[in-house]
Amino acid sequence: MTMAALPLPQDDLRPATEGWEVAGPADGPSIVFLHGAVMTRRQWCLQVDRLAAAGYRCISVDLPGHGALAANPFTLEAAAEHVIDVIDREAGGRAVLVGLSLGGYVAMTVAGHSPKRVRGLVVAGSTHEPGGATRAAFWFVGTGLGVAPEPVLRALMGWLWRRRYGREVAKSIMAKGYFARGGGTAIRILSAGGFRDRLRAYGGPILVINGNLDLVFRLGERRFLEGLTGVTRQRIRRAAHLSNLDRPDDFSNAIEGFIETLAP
Repeated sequence: MTMAALPLPQDDLRPATEGWEVAGPADGPSIVFLHGAVMTRRQWCLQVDRLAAAGYRCISVDLPGHGALAANPFTLEAAAEHVIDVIDREAGGRAVLVGLSLGGYVAMTVAGHSPKRVRGLVVAGSTHEPGGATRAAFWFVGTGLGVAPEPVLRALMGWLWRRRYGREVAKSIMAKGYFARGGGTAIRILSAGGFRDRLRAYGGPILVINGNLDLVFRLGERRFLEGLTGVTRQRIRRAAHLSNLDRPDDFSNAIEGFIETLAP
């Protein structure tokens, strides 16, 4: 599936000239999608195909260090500013924000900084506050991605994704590249933590999604969310860290169900 196949007016299906793409009707409820480390906005191809056809305005964003913004150094501040700019320009200043892994941490940063712009917050695979051994793990994973041969990693991940998701989906999610160095830098930056504080500053409705096979984030979920209000939890069976690709229909259903509960 590709966004080009959607039966949408050309004005509502625009290329990512500035680091994002838009699909779906201009007057539909806006959803902004933020990808994980090393990936690009194409991580969300299955959700965009489904939800844009259902009438949502889907805005998938490249983060600094990735995709169209590969030359832009990643910082949380730069990523948040970019996402806020996209919300203002493409979503009328307010949107549901959906992020997985790195994208989830960026989404929390945006929500904490500018809660009025976030109608609802969906975070997946990002319910662990870096600290202690976890902080060290984030640092070492990020460092490893930064020094490993990127062509080798790209070939390996392409092979794994073809086996897991099929050739068509793997081709789609790899279409805009694989960015180990940008992703490595981002993961090292995440190791500084402070994300629970950002969620508290947001104070709005939150949907937390974790795959039941994503042990690090599933097991960290309870402690990460302790004391927070307005949180709904969704566990996706037979899904690992990339739950939106492992069980795309379940993930999309969770987003739609969450949006239906939100105030206009």
